[in-house]
Amino acid sequence: MAYSAIVKPQDYFNTLLYTGNGGTQTISGVGFQPDFAWIKNRSGAGNHMLQNAVRGSTKHLHSNTTDIEVTDATGVTSFNSDGFVVGSNGNLNGNGTTTASWNWKANGTGAANTAGSINTTVSVNTTSGFSIVKWTGNSTAGETIGHGLGVTPKVVIIKRLSGSTQSWICKFPTATDGYLALNATDAISASSGWLPVSSSLITLANNWSAYNNNGNDFIAYCFADVQGYSKFGSYTGNGNADGTFIYTGFKPAWIMVKKTNDTHAWRIYDSVRDTYNVTEKILEPNTSNAEATSSTYIVDLVSNGFKFRGNGDGVNGSGQSFIYMAFAAAPLVANSGTDGVPATAR
Repeated sequence: MAYSAIVKPQDYFNTLLYTGNGGTQTISGVGFQPDFAWIKNRSGAGNHMLQNAVRGSTKHLHSNTTDIEVTDATGVTSFNSDGFVVGSNGNLNGNGTTTASWNWKANGTGAANTAGSINTTVSVNTTSGFSIVKWTGNSTAGETIGHGLGVTPKVVIIKRLSGSTQSWICKFPTATDGYLALNATDAISASSGWLPVSSSLITLANNWSAYNNNGNDFIAYCFADVQGYSKFGSYTGNGNADGTFIYTGFKPAWIMVKKTNDTHAWRIYDSVRDTYNVTEKILEPNTSNAEATSSTYIVDLVSNGFKFRGNGDGVNGSGQSFIYMAFAAAPLVANSGTDGVPATAR
């Protein structure tokens, strides 16, 4: 029998919904201290707000823009043991607005990593296969940075923090020689020999200002597959209501998908905004749009994966190629505790 190293996925990733009050508010119920919080106003237009513990809670980025990092005393003002505190920023805490927060656990503010030719600060959780990596560029092609995971990441998402604006740069399993921009609808952009990764290092193969400009700071979010908890891969759509089934080995709590061979929006679904199938509430990381629904973009989140139930071209176009990220609500495989005894036997 296969065992999952993670007994309770919600100890490492959790979705929390709240309603803004327009002032200052403590948001509790995450279940752990978030090290990466991605927050979006659902009921109105507004930027996606991304904060992490390595840079500090008051510094945020927007997945839907190329903007550099902003320090905001009215944004997320602190992370705490069960959530975070928000100020009056309308994108996070507008009065009466309904808001979604997606939260990941790493390992606090991070520690020095000297594995690569450029030293990094890394906050890593090897159990959940997630690390946050910060470094300063030097404009030299072929430099390496340590990510701390101990296994090769499947997904690496990079953003330049200072200097001039740059797109978010995303490496996925199907994009070995190219990248996707989180802030854009573009198909995979070809780039020969782009961003090789290993169990310890990310190679900044080209002298590219989006990830290695001299004197500027950068952040990377790195994710590896963990049985029963996370899965990153690709699928081909079939264009009908009996859509392609994507096996993950767990019931997904959260999925993000993107068409890769043509232009289309990124789309996020989760099991908290929709508590039963079909799941239909969509937020788009590359836009400021409010939450939306569409009968052609619905999906079932089932015990061992997900299956689209519409023919929307952006998630299930016939013969079209897609990538996905998925995190678990509950594992399909048996859990094992620290003593090696299956949780199902306790």
